[in-house]
Amino acid sequence: MKKISPFLIIILLLIAGILFALTSGQYHISLNTLRDLLVLKLYGGTPGDGLATQAMVLWSVRLPRILMAILAGSALSVSGVVFQGIMRNPLVAPSFLGVTHGAVFGASMAIIFFSTAALSVEVSAFIWAIAAVTIVYLIGGRGINTLTTLVIAGVIVSTFFQAAGSLLKYIADPYEQLPTIVFWMMGGMNNIIWTHVIRASVIISAGVAVIYILRWKLNLMALGDEEALSMGVNVKFLRAILMIFATLLAAASSSSCGIIMWVDLIVAHISRAIVGADHKRLIPFSALLGGFFLLMTDTIVRSIPGGEIPISIITSFIGAPLLGYLLLKQKKQWKE
Repeated sequence: MKKISPFLIIILLLIAGILFALTSGQYHISLNTLRDLLVLKLYGGTPGDGLATQAMVLWSVRLPRILMAILAGSALSVSGVVFQGIMRNPLVAPSFLGVTHGAVFGASMAIIFFSTAALSVEVSAFIWAIAAVTIVYLIGGRGINTLTTLVIAGVIVSTFFQAAGSLLKYIADPYEQLPTIVFWMMGGMNNIIWTHVIRASVIISAGVAVIYILRWKLNLMALGDEEALSMGVNVKFLRAILMIFATLLAAASSSSCGIIMWVDLIVAHISRAIVGADHKRLIPFSALLGGFFLLMTDTIVRSIPGGEIPISIITSFIGAPLLGYLLLKQKKQWKE
C-alpha cells in the first residue's frame, strides 16, 4: 500500500486548522455564517445588521491574527531548520545566538524611551535582534573552530543583552512600562492588525525564498565544513548569508508577536524526523508544520474562558515535554 505523503497530510491539517480557527474563540462564528460572509466578500456585498458584528470580528480581528500565527510559525520553524543545519546540531535554535535577548532588549528600550512613536517597539526589536546576531558572527567567526566559537559567542552576547534587558526592566515604570515589557516577552497575537501581517509577509516570504534557493548548499554544509569546501562552497560567506536571512525570519516574528518560545526548536526537530535531512523537503515541510502548530496554539490561547494568556506559556508546556520525549525516542525517529 502506497504511503500517504506527509505534505498532503500537513496541508489538509492546515486547511482544517484555518477553518477551525476562523469559527472558534470566545466569539463563535458558525460555518454557515462564515460561508455567508465569504460570499459577501467575494461579490462585494455589504453585511446586514445581523452579520455586521461577525464581519468585523472575522475580517478585522480574527483573520489577520490567523495569518500572522501561520507566518510567525513558519518563520520561526524555517529559522530553526537553518540554524540546526549550519551548526549541524538538531538542538540549536535562533535564541542560542542572541536573537531572543536582542529582540527583548530592543523592545524594552522602545517601550521605555520611545513609547509614543509609531511602530517603535517592532522596529527596535527587529534592529536589535539583527544587531545581536551580527555581533555574535563578528566575534565567533574569528575562531579556529567556527561552530564552537559561534556558540560561545552566542552565550556571551545573549548574557550581555539579558543583563542589559534586566537593567531596563529595573528602571522601567512598574505600573505601565514593566507590565508591557513582561507581556511582550511572553508573546501574543492579541494586538495584531493588517499592517503587521503585510509587513511580516514581505520579510518572511523573501527570507524563506532565499533560504530555499540555497537549500542544496545548506545540504552540503550539513555534511561538514571540509566536505562543503571540497565541493566548492565558500563556507564562511554562505554561513553568514544563511544566518542573516534566518535571523530576519526570527526577528520579523519576534518584532510583531513578541517572544514565542520552543516553536523554532521543536518544529524543526519534528520535521527532520518526519521528512529527513534533505532541505529540499525539510524547509517547506517545517514551514507548513510550524504554521499549523502556532495557529492551533494561538486558537487554544484565545479560546480559554476568562481571558487570554501569553502564548509562550502554552508553547513551553507543549514543547518542553515533547522534546524530552523525542530525545528519549531518538533511535526510533522516522527515516526517509
